[in-house]
Amino acid sequence: MSSNRPTPAPQLPLLASLRPDFTWGVSTSSFQIEGGAREDGRGLSIWDVYCQSGEIKNHDTGDIACDHYHRYREDVALMQRLGVQAYRFSVGWPRVLPLGRGLANEPGLAFYDRLVDELLAANIEPWLCLYHWDLPQALEDLGGWQNRESVAWFADYAALIATRFGDRVKRFATFNEPSIFNLFSRSLGRRDRASEAGLYRATHQVNLSHGAAVDVLREKIRGASIGCIHNLQPCWPSSASEADAAAAARVAVYWNYAFPDPQCRGEYPPEMRAAIEPHLQPGDLARICRPLDWFGLNHYSPVYVKAQADAMLGYDFGEKPADVALTQIGWPINPEVFDETLRLAHQRYGLPIYVLENGYGGIDKPDETGAVIDPERVDFLRGYIGAMNSASASGVDVRGYFVWSLLDNFEWASGYSNRFGLNYVDYLSLQRIPKSSFHWYADLIRAARQ
Repeated sequence: MSSNRPTPAPQLPLLASLRPDFTWGVSTSSFQIEGGAREDGRGLSIWDVYCQSGEIKNHDTGDIACDHYHRYREDVALMQRLGVQAYRFSVGWPRVLPLGRGLANEPGLAFYDRLVDELLAANIEPWLCLYHWDLPQALEDLGGWQNRESVAWFADYAALIATRFGDRVKRFATFNEPSIFNLFSRSLGRRDRASEAGLYRATHQVNLSHGAAVDVLREKIRGASIGCIHNLQPCWPSSASEADAAAAARVAVYWNYAFPDPQCRGEYPPEMRAAIEPHLQPGDLARICRPLDWFGLNHYSPVYVKAQADAMLGYDFGEKPADVALTQIGWPINPEVFDETLRLAHQRYGLPIYVLENGYGGIDKPDETGAVIDPERVDFLRGYIGAMNSASASGVDVRGYFVWSLLDNFEWASGYSNRFGLNYVDYLSLQRIPKSSFHWYADLIRAARQ
């Protein structure tokens, strides 16, 4: 309806410096949208188990989520209305390998066959991410990423996916945000209880798994275009104290560089090399640093850090300055930092960049007419896309931008309370309602392609 469309419409100067072949897309992940948690032979993931711990807000679970498992055609139709050229999704490892290894689950593979075919029929390129945090619980029971056998498990999983979908899918990411799931995931437990030795062991073995998967994808798929998706967020001290400054500098290494540095530069950051050394075997860095085609970048905001002596790595999240603009869920808004982050990634890694997550978390709800009007999200997207245009004008090789997310979804420990979608999801009826930001983004893509 017309009342659901923001003004003013996007203007071409917002896009003036972007490449003519720039890719516009949206992103999701398997556990956050699919549901169907106990259907068609799917195994349990670590998040299915963690959702039973009582620590998720409102005791929410991913059992139904957005029911994308049954409603994928409706969701692809929404992407077609948006006009996106690409869709980044993840395969649920426990859906296709219920025990994480061994016998594959044909109904699970068939679901992704249907999804990929539906995308291609809509002229939307599938971008497949192998891992977005949903490790099979059966592998966690064997030690998860802290078991060096995880490298072989992941390589075998990658081989299954490449063999099944490589005739139709050419864009692959190995991992989404390894720094985030490594620092905070259920594989390591709560960060104040996890040992640093476990952190370093898992860091190295996830990196080895990345390298092994790259080799498998190259071997099995002609013309594969491969990258990894990293969350780059500047880490700033929440006060002027020396302790907070030291904590911020320390966590920045683990958050921003522990994975892209070895993957793209063949070395760990100097600050963590001594700690990684006990887990390093001859030839490991060469196994990790495999040729990549692009750098996936996720960015939302800077992170404010304070010293916390009894926490892993000696830090915790700190208070944000009073004058910092915030989203409705309390994340800082700073498009200039996005510009700087794009320049940093370009200078440090030298690969074409695709922004594979950026978006606004809100608490949206329909108005009395049933429309979902979200001007704050429109303003956020306009500011951040403008910053990306500025980075491109300075010579940064940025080639695509994917909004997080197509749908409101399960936002991990926040459950369903935080909404990032261009489409509102009524979690009782599962109705999708395009927000005003949906129409704004569709107009932007249309303007960009004229």
